[in-house]
Amino acid sequence: MELEQARRTAKALVAQMTAEEKMAQLLFESPAIERLGIHEYNWWNEACHGVARAGVATVFPQAIGLAASFDAALVGEVAAAIAEEGRAKYNKSVAHGDRGIYKGLTYWAPNVNIFRDPRWGRGQETCGEDPFLTSQIAAAYIRGLQGDGAFWKAAACAKHFAAHSGPEGKRHGFDAKVSVKDLYETYLPAFETAVNAGVAGVMGAYNRTNGEPCCASPTLMKILRQQWGFEGYFVSDCWAISDIYKGHHCANSMTAAATMALQAGCELNCGEAYHSLCEAYEEDLITDEQITAAAERLFTIRAKLGEFEKARPFADIPYAVVSGKAHKALSLRAAEETVVLLENKAHFLPLDAETRQTIAVVGPTAMNTWSLEGNYNGHADEYITVADGVRRVFQNAEIKVADGAPVCSGVSGPWNEFSDLTSEGVAAAEEADLTILCLGLDRTVEGEELGFDNDFTDGGDRKTMHLPQCQMQLAERICDVCENVVVVVLCGSCVDLGDKVRSHAKAVLHGWYPGALGGLAIANILAGAAAPSGRLPITFYRADAALPDMETYDMAGRTYRFLETQPLYPFGYGLSYTTFSYSAPKLLAKSDTALTLCVDVTNTGKRAGREVVQCYAVYKDDRTATPLRQLCAFSSVTLDPGASATVTLQVERRWLQAVLPDGSRVDPNGGVTLYCGGGQPDAMTVGLPL
Repeated sequence: MELEQARRTAKALVAQMTAEEKMAQLLFESPAIERLGIHEYNWWNEACHGVARAGVATVFPQAIGLAASFDAALVGEVAAAIAEEGRAKYNKSVAHGDRGIYKGLTYWAPNVNIFRDPRWGRGQETCGEDPFLTSQIAAAYIRGLQGDGAFWKAAACAKHFAAHSGPEGKRHGFDAKVSVKDLYETYLPAFETAVNAGVAGVMGAYNRTNGEPCCASPTLMKILRQQWGFEGYFVSDCWAISDIYKGHHCANSMTAAATMALQAGCELNCGEAYHSLCEAYEEDLITDEQITAAAERLFTIRAKLGEFEKARPFADIPYAVVSGKAHKALSLRAAEETVVLLENKAHFLPLDAETRQTIAVVGPTAMNTWSLEGNYNGHADEYITVADGVRRVFQNAEIKVADGAPVCSGVSGPWNEFSDLTSEGVAAAEEADLTILCLGLDRTVEGEELGFDNDFTDGGDRKTMHLPQCQMQLAERICDVCENVVVVVLCGSCVDLGDKVRSHAKAVLHGWYPGALGGLAIANILAGAAAPSGRLPITFYRADAALPDMETYDMAGRTYRFLETQPLYPFGYGLSYTTFSYSAPKLLAKSDTALTLCVDVTNTGKRAGREVVQCYAVYKDDRTATPLRQLCAFSSVTLDPGASATVTLQVERRWLQAVLPDGSRVDPNGGVTLYCGGGQPDAMTVGLPL
């Protein structure tokens, strides 16, 4: 169904409704209108990295991990699989009369907020710190989820608009003060790309941006609707309209808050505030035309999903696809691509899986399924933890497993009831030939508005780049008793292991929250059955780095684009089991909107490997401050030893432009140079002046 036809269907349905019926449809729990043959519909559904909160589904790597793949095509495959499982589950739930929460086809993902501060607990749900990488990963997710047929397979929703990235504990009343330049240079590009990718919905944030509640912001709505031409639906974050009254104190009643949101252009309320629209209507605060326009937008989405067709589209998708073999294989492949090899001293990895040895798998994430899932997750029917994966892959080894420590002392979670297990972990390690030290976090201490404050966590946000003290103590003790230590970290942000552990460890792998089969992916990489190729989608800061205040939204000193000091590991960084060389980039073609260039890549090592080719722009303008560097294209190529390939890259000119204080983009008057390589440009990189 073409979008215009969906609009006509929606308009015809809404025209038959009373004002009260239309207002009821603006709540996420939309009631049935039996006389029109309209079933109830619950708009709230989640699919950040798999169908969430609706029982069994394939649990793919968390979004930050998918971004670490630097593989938009892979993300598109994952999103298409999510949509397929969502349709299969929807078909069955409808057949059995279940139209409740988390059963619909309107998924409130992807999260395209910029991970500007590594302490933010919800950063794991994002695509990282860079607006270009976020844009490309999000666009691939949206297109994969919605599909390219006459009907959408599922509907994506870009969130949270705009300038939302903590602090978690203050979000219901927080005002993010952002310059126009930072807004257009950093916080808005991914949303604009999402709109251009045809995203069905946009969700407003809890916070205010420059004094205006995001779910009732005339400024943001003008950008979204008028500047970008967004024609989809706008939904509030859950109970965010209530915050306009109770948290932000920008309205003197719930009715006033609901009026503000609807008049600004928020069609759908996740929450209860829009129950007050009836009062607003009776008091002539809102008009029938406004209610009608909102309802028509919402029913356009439902029509585009095929809800009102006699023969429902995608009804033939079998339930067997849910957590089926094909999707599990995709999840495993995705997990293998997301793992980042941070250290590998003297080529210690890969290990020989055939060697007879004693391997200790020690640490709070060794057997912790929550450290595979992250948050906004489904429930897998099979989990392979790191300990499980090592047992499967290293079958000739004697495997000893120990917890050694809780994730964080005093916090309820898997195994956390045992507060002092250090001696157990040390005992396993001191008798081992090799210790795989499994550290990291889970959603008990890193996540969304957790509601408590301790030495490590503030409402879900982190207070330090170190791990909790109980884990640091375990790690240092392990290094005292075992010569060969490989560290595996599972969490959603950066970690500084400290000088002692980092200097002693033979290798360090960062696995994010790698999905239900993540432990097998880790083991495959340890054994060389898979080669590491992930790259960091965020900067890894040193624990003693002087980070800007988390409540400051100025980008100065934040992310690789504006960081003047040397990080622990830079954005785009990741080691391989082989090596690659690059020729100088060559310009093939240029137009008013894009450039095409190519670069030759050669595998100069002894193993096959996947290389992430990255292109950065460096430019200056004497009218405005510019980023130190800006990722503007990436691709990947898999090469056998000695093989070469020519990689072609498309660069949109907008990513080569300077942003002036008024938000406009201009060609920089100081020139532009492009650099291609396996990471950020350095002294050895050859540039291409334009």
